[in-house]
Amino acid sequence: MEGGIYLLLGSNLGDRLKNLSEARNRIGSVLQSSAIYATAAWGKTEQPDFFNQAIEIKSVLDPEALLQRILDLEIDMGRVRTEKWGPRTIDIDILFYGDIVIDTKDLTIPHPEIQNRKFALEPLAEITNMTHPIFKKTIRVLLDECTDAGKVTRLPHQP
Repeated sequence: MEGGIYLLLGSNLGDRLKNLSEARNRIGSVLQSSAIYATAAWGKTEQPDFFNQAIEIKSVLDPEALLQRILDLEIDMGRVRTEKWGPRTIDIDILFYGDIVIDTKDLTIPHPEIQNRKFALEPLAEITNMTHPIFKKTIRVLLDECTDAGKVTRLPHQP
């Protein structure tokens, strides 16, 4: 496997900074973290803004086992899935697992919408400029080409 394992953390309920910190601490071995960004909700916009952060992790888990660990962690941190794109205490997406490409009923890697989501690309570009294994474009090029007009603002005071 070439490249790292990159996740996007998001929270828009409760103490968003605390939720991101707890997820980082519980996810495993974090190699890098981007700054935290305030971002407008995507998909369902009538809800509080998110705090988002990209992280690179080291894991011995295969992609499917990592997904299960993430889903268990989200539930343990109070996530309740009642509606698509609804508000949540924590949301953890696998953006990339190295250069691995997976497309199953339960898991798609790279994240299938990353090229359309400025809130994921902006923090990710801070910690990597890897090449997308399908599009063969770097994260910076995908960010430059992204047409998502959602506001993404780096928090001035980082924890």
